[in-house]
Amino acid sequence: MVISRSSEEKPDINELRPLQEKKGKPKTQLEEQKLMHSVLESDKKRIDQGHIIIDSINQGIFSFNPDMMMEHLVRNYNLAKQLYGETLLRAITGHDESTLIRNLKIPEFQRELKKRINQNIEELKEDDLIDKDKKITEKGFEIAALTLYKEELDNLIAKGLVGEKKSEKIFHYGAVHDYRAFKKGDRYKDIALKKSIKSAIRKKHSKIEKEDLQVVRRESKGRIYLIYALDASGSMRGNKINLCKKAGVALAFKAIQEHDKVGLIVFGSGVDKVVRPTSDFMALLKEITGIRAKKETNIALTIRKSIEIFPNEKDVTRHLIIITDGLPTTGKAPEEETLEAVNEAIFNGISVSVIGVNLDEKGKALSEKIAQLGQGNLYIARDLKNLDMIVLQDYYSL
Repeated sequence: MVISRSSEEKPDINELRPLQEKKGKPKTQLEEQKLMHSVLESDKKRIDQGHIIIDSINQGIFSFNPDMMMEHLVRNYNLAKQLYGETLLRAITGHDESTLIRNLKIPEFQRELKKRINQNIEELKEDDLIDKDKKITEKGFEIAALTLYKEELDNLIAKGLVGEKKSEKIFHYGAVHDYRAFKKGDRYKDIALKKSIKSAIRKKHSKIEKEDLQVVRRESKGRIYLIYALDASGSMRGNKINLCKKAGVALAFKAIQEHDKVGLIVFGSGVDKVVRPTSDFMALLKEITGIRAKKETNIALTIRKSIEIFPNEKDVTRHLIIITDGLPTTGKAPEEETLEAVNEAIFNGISVSVIGVNLDEKGKALSEKIAQLGQGNLYIARDLKNLDMIVLQDYYSL
């Protein structure tokens, strides 16, 4: 898998700062700048606090109750793990799973553990990351967003996806530019039939051979508008949704850097969150960070919502990327309704790709139909650590 489109120079973090400017008192902006600086400069305390908040959001927890957490840990570790997630328990207790299981019944360890949990939560409160009711504050969401961003930016740099040279791009949805010989990996729908027939006649072939096939090369239709649609059903809780968030951050970072626009749809049984395609990276970052898993899956409604929020402009490419780990489960005939919605998207000039996260055979079959009908791509993500690369590969295919 090769990802090639990027800026020629390593991005300056300061370039992103104007995107987070808000109306209000200068003092507020100064505080935001200091917070951003402390995270990006690898302030360990800030990053540790950011991880605690990120992990709690990924588990659907928006307030902290140290006494209840301690009670769950001592009574039944497996239940505590199910409620809070292994990563949150590790972040807030400072111990890995094996250490907790081995020592939880020891009174001295329990006292030390309770002290550490209370201390971490009290520090969150002192730093205004949670309020007096132990609920996450706006500042808490900000530090979580910046921590998520820093981790993904470091990840992109480690994978060599920042600071690369641009290469020739293939545009599937632009105007016809010229023609070339067919090669492995080309889409059959891009075959130029008349040109291929002429090639066969010129070579005096009785039928069209593979060497006669010609495909269309297209020019870009200007700016690309993307919508990142994330399945936030209950099965996506924990690390799975965290890696999906990081992939969304990577997409927003790279696409906005290329002067394209990115929107967001978060869906479960309904559409929970909508951000119209924008160039405001910080606004997108905060919305992505706050995503939490809920209930069922409604893909058809998501596709129809994307039709509604894509701008009706000429000479732009509109593309929807759906990330899901299961079949649609709402509606009388959810699969049929989903394919009908894809047809509506194509009619409105929107292509659709699907990234399947550990799909079963039925899920793969439906996803193949969606991608084929939607004139997009299908990717099956088995190693979620590479999810950001898969999302970027789909973006670069445009």
